[in-house]
Amino acid sequence: MIYIVGIGPGKSDGMTIEAKNALEASDVIVGYGVYIDLVRDAFPDKQFAQTSMGKEIERCKLCFDFAQEGKAVSMICSGDSGVYGMAEPVLSLQKENSVYQRVEVCVIPGVTAATSGAAVLGAPLNHDFCVISLSDLLTPREIIEKRLRAAVEGDFAMAIYNPSSHKRADYLKKACQIMLDAGASPDRACGYVKNIGREGTESHTCTLKELQTAQVDMFTTVFIGNSQSQIVKTDAGTKLLTKRGYKI
Repeated sequence: MIYIVGIGPGKSDGMTIEAKNALEASDVIVGYGVYIDLVRDAFPDKQFAQTSMGKEIERCKLCFDFAQEGKAVSMICSGDSGVYGMAEPVLSLQKENSVYQRVEVCVIPGVTAATSGAAVLGAPLNHDFCVISLSDLLTPREIIEKRLRAAVEGDFAMAIYNPSSHKRADYLKKACQIMLDAGASPDRACGYVKNIGREGTESHTCTLKELQTAQVDMFTTVFIGNSQSQIVKTDAGTKLLTKRGYKI
């Protein structure tokens, strides 16, 4: 048995009960080292196996190797295993290998950064929205830019994953310019959350123009409101709201 488990932000209280049960039922927990470190202390009696960034397919094969030994295996992913996670490569690898097809695979959902980050900011995704990753490691940059323009044209709120890295330090700045050129107002309400659900969580609201110069990293999720979104300030704090149309 292989469980593909979305562990949410990583802390125990951010996991679903189903995710915890799958990890408890497993003999081996497989994952990227950063994610293994998030769960190691909570499951001290488990065997752990990890691969580095860029070794995702090798990680999938490890899961099948353990499963063929008769072990129950959890492949862990941050957030949700089916949102930029490992569900697809595991299932695709299984499809291509007749031996792997004998192994039962179960996908366990988790709380993805779009929803956990939105909760920190208030309600930025309360109407139609899309999720776009700025990482061009697996997706051509031209496709990413096309999707950004289409999201503005469709007036979607957006959750932006992988907004920046050491090699892609200016990608968010460029993405903001693409949205501005596509017709988004410089004053469009936006926000971003760093280290969602982990130590050092912090959130900020800003305009789209201000977002161009924001300092973000791979552990930041960015939220772009639609044309009707608002930054609302009250005595209880500042929130980013995307209205659905209720009469208040």
